[in-house]
Amino acid sequence: MEATKDTAILEKKAKKIRSLIIQMLDKAGSGHPGGSLSATDMITALFFSVMRHDPANPHSLNRDRFHISKGHCCPLLYAVLAECGYFSKDELWKLRKLGCLLQGHPDRRTPGIDVASGSLGQGLSVGLGMSLALKMDKKDYRVYVLMGDGEIQEGNIWEAAMAAAHYKCDNLCGILDYNGYQIDGKTKDVMNLEPISDKWRAFGWHTVLIDGHNMKEIVAAYREAESMKGKPTIIIGKTIKGKGVSFMENVVDFHGRAPTKEETDRALKEIGE
Repeated sequence: MEATKDTAILEKKAKKIRSLIIQMLDKAGSGHPGGSLSATDMITALFFSVMRHDPANPHSLNRDRFHISKGHCCPLLYAVLAECGYFSKDELWKLRKLGCLLQGHPDRRTPGIDVASGSLGQGLSVGLGMSLALKMDKKDYRVYVLMGDGEIQEGNIWEAAMAAAHYKCDNLCGILDYNGYQIDGKTKDVMNLEPISDKWRAFGWHTVLIDGHNMKEIVAAYREAESMKGKPTIIIGKTIKGKGVSFMENVVDFHGRAPTKEETDRALKEIGE
């Protein structure tokens, strides 16, 4: 797939993705808007500017890999995959319907998804396995794993972090959607993550702290990760939960609640795509 270096195009594409997310959740009547919207800019940049992938050949061995560890935010991934051309956008309007291609959590039946997810805390281990397999096969491809900040409170994440550094998995890039909220409230109140950069560094990772809504910073961070040798990289993106829709921003209620019809109309007007 042809990548773009034009951040204005990426910003426009991110608006489109946000609009699709809202429309999908409106039609489904359920789902997770908050964390989908907060990670939109980082994942849009990844798929349209950084990753080497071919929507027409989703199972090719010769491609970069992406795994969404915070699987409940799959509306974001589905919108990106549809926009890339992995499947028809008509599928988006069937989200969460019985037997449909797009389930409430990622499923391997969906083109572009290698591993199911939903049980939080497991995704970095999945990415680690992919990373090691590519290294063993001497393949020059990279692995990207999107994690939520609430989920990195789980121990499995830190076991994988320790192992990735031990095995010098420099083809592995973690992406942390650091929006500061989880289902029960602020992460600092549930279980404080700070000092987050120091923790990843202590586990042997190269860390890059960015504004997760600034396309120039996002793309530069991915390029920095590509250049790092001998250790994995974690990109810590400071983000806003519900970014792009004023009444959803930093509102815990929208962690897992679809907008009403009135809220949908207002949200789409604000996004302005």
